[in-house]
Amino acid sequence: MNFINGKCENVKISYIGGGSRGWAWGLMSDLVSCHDMNGHVTLYDIDMVAAENNVIIGNKFNEVEGAKSHWDYSAAPTLREGLKDADFVVISILPGTFDEMASDVHTPEKYGIYQSVGDTVGPGGIIRALRTIPMMQEIALAIKDVCPNAWVINYTNPMTICVKTLYKTFPEIKAFGCCHEVFGTQRFIAKAIEDVCGIENVTRDEIKVNVVGVNHFTWLTKMQYKNIDLYPLMTEFAKNNAKSGYTKGKDTNWMNNSFDASEKVKLDLFLRYGVMAAAGDRHLAEFCPGNWYLSSPENVKNWGFGLTSVDWRKGDLQARLEKSRKRVTGEEKLTILPTGEDGVNQMRSLVGLCNMTTNVNLPNRGQIPNLPLGAVVETNAHFCADSVTPCQAGNIPTSIYPLISRIVGEQETVVKAAFARNLDMAFAAFACDPLVNIPLDKARALFDEMVENTKEYLKEYK
Repeated sequence: MNFINGKCENVKISYIGGGSRGWAWGLMSDLVSCHDMNGHVTLYDIDMVAAENNVIIGNKFNEVEGAKSHWDYSAAPTLREGLKDADFVVISILPGTFDEMASDVHTPEKYGIYQSVGDTVGPGGIIRALRTIPMMQEIALAIKDVCPNAWVINYTNPMTICVKTLYKTFPEIKAFGCCHEVFGTQRFIAKAIEDVCGIENVTRDEIKVNVVGVNHFTWLTKMQYKNIDLYPLMTEFAKNNAKSGYTKGKDTNWMNNSFDASEKVKLDLFLRYGVMAAAGDRHLAEFCPGNWYLSSPENVKNWGFGLTSVDWRKGDLQARLEKSRKRVTGEEKLTILPTGEDGVNQMRSLVGLCNMTTNVNLPNRGQIPNLPLGAVVETNAHFCADSVTPCQAGNIPTSIYPLISRIVGEQETVVKAAFARNLDMAFAAFACDPLVNIPLDKARALFDEMVENTKEYLKEYK
């Protein structure tokens, strides 16, 4: 890459999982919205046809009204070819298929264990991690050999375990994990400001927060809008809305949206512990003991969120496949829609076009002193030219420390077990998960059944 007239040109991005019918399209839109950076995106996917279709779609984005920069797209037949000369590597993969995910999410239901997402913690998150870690090891080793100086942006879940694996495999890697859950909470806080104070049109980036925790179980120890400490305001707001939930501005059929929620879990945790949880209710519920929010589908409904079934995901995939076909053929006109993600601005910062601070997942180098060094944590970090520096976030508050430290221990054990390819060690973490509140013999039976269901991806394990 090089600089000409204040623009960074010939930036090379490698997209692993480049056949994506979601994240990839969002990145394409954000890239052409960027006025001061251009270059080439290489798409690699085990589904070569999907990657080639995205090449067509990506190149079409250059002609969309409002495009401010030009990005050429091509598909690579192998991972290493896809990584060649990369300045940035984006990882966004599905570890396995939706059939394996169906086992992750729904097999535990036979034992009375319900999961609203099943991709981060809980029995589903752990089995998914066992599939994912060898894939991430392969990617990390390829990056080490082909483009060791590239910046690596991971979007794949389980986020914490993926980032941990990248660093454990290639300690010198320049990687971080991105998640938008904190952004959603900032937007929620902006609504609360309007509701309590009557201040309208507050944007999420005006809500300044200090982020601590692990991905999908992040917490805000500071919340501020201009010179207003938002903790007293949010305490009042929580007391007024905790029982009923907060659905102002949502569509009347909002409960039919598999990803929406009434914020009752978030507000309940705030009143319990005096700290604002900063993720969606579907994620937050899975980190808590199973009898709190996920004891039954009826209880889930009472708490105002939903169980996202894999059948729904399969149906949504079919819809996106049809959308891809129409975009390739030109039946559907492309439009530029900002995603609200920070990925492109992070790239701009890393090439030296701007500075920014945002929340990311990185190994703990002391940014959270009372969690283990090396464990991957989520805090704010400062981005500037070729540098990502985690901000000192302070200790996890005592009130929520037991909840978070337990999860950190579980995730560290899962990574250790996967690197050793040791299923017995993995089961030790599985049996301790807050959602696995069943007798040990039944927990083992569930674990063995889930491993059997995903055995095609676990052939390396003992």
